[in-house]
Amino acid sequence: MHLDRIVLRGFRNLRDLDHLLPPEGVVFLGPNAQGKTNFLEAIGYPVLFRALRGATDAEVTGFGGPGFRLEAIFHDGDRSRTAEVTYTAGNRRKRIMLDGAPVARLSEAVGAWVAVAFLPRDVALAGGPATERRQYLDRMLSLASTDYLRALARYRAALAQRNAALRQGQEPLARAFDAPLAAAGSEVTALRLRWVAGAADRFAEGFASLGEHGPTGLSYRTDAALADPAGWADALQRVRNRDLGRGMTTIGPHRDDLVLTVDGRSLRDFGSTGQLRSAAIALRLLELTTIEEARGVPPALLLDDVFAELDSDRQARLADRLLAQRVGQVFVTAPRRDELPAGLQLPIWSVHQGVVTGAA
Repeated sequence: MHLDRIVLRGFRNLRDLDHLLPPEGVVFLGPNAQGKTNFLEAIGYPVLFRALRGATDAEVTGFGGPGFRLEAIFHDGDRSRTAEVTYTAGNRRKRIMLDGAPVARLSEAVGAWVAVAFLPRDVALAGGPATERRQYLDRMLSLASTDYLRALARYRAALAQRNAALRQGQEPLARAFDAPLAAAGSEVTALRLRWVAGAADRFAEGFASLGEHGPTGLSYRTDAALADPAGWADALQRVRNRDLGRGMTTIGPHRDDLVLTVDGRSLRDFGSTGQLRSAAIALRLLELTTIEEARGVPPALLLDDVFAELDSDRQARLADRLLAQRVGQVFVTAPRRDELPAGLQLPIWSVHQGVVTGAA
């Protein structure tokens, strides 16, 4: 996938811009707090139509501004496409257009433009709470499979309704959502299990390619019975009193975890900082491969100060791995040229006080 042009108005601290982008990608160079990451975030925004770092649309809007507008013109294989987002701060309304037509449901637009982002906070994928890894799975599998995206949407809707009934102590009403919860939840669980089964060896290979040693494990912690709709009735019955007491559903894919190990020990609990970073990068490499295989074209690659976070050995190994792997455009942020790996041959643009210029 290639982003041909991006138009921004009122986006974070960036000055309004309309730029054509090189087919190979760009390095955005400049001191911290100048807008490099904000521009990278704009490039990644049309993937899921939300900010990469979890900010709300109100926070993405330039300080005191009326809202923002983003237009991305890109190529998906031989097809030219356009994604446009307009957010109005006053009424907090967001309008999404895809190829010139309004989008009624977000699921219709998700994944039209696809990019994989490597962020400094990615260490939380390996060392943070389970919610980080569930979000990783949901993002990746939603972009790789419309079946997963639809099942996840149905599951979240049923879960929200069931939890609302539980909070009100309305057990009969909560039971009414057991069947849709089981139908969608079993599909989400089965698709996650299928992906993990095929990804374990690749995770080990990616981890080792960064210079790490020791046998690794990638597994999915769940109740295997929940991969079958028929397994949910007994499971929900066992936790019914607990669910009522807590006012929430306490089993299901929203409670599961992706477990990473080295030498049979939990990376989250026992991994060094370097191992955690390597594991997070290995997960992103898996995301890149998974989406490419599902879509038939490699996604764009967004690297936000990733090389600065690594020691020299891991930096060189990651650069070698990325340069050897088939990827789409590559967009990189860095504060200084000397933090870029030698083999990364990309045009360099400067970012200073929110102004992006085409040469540095």
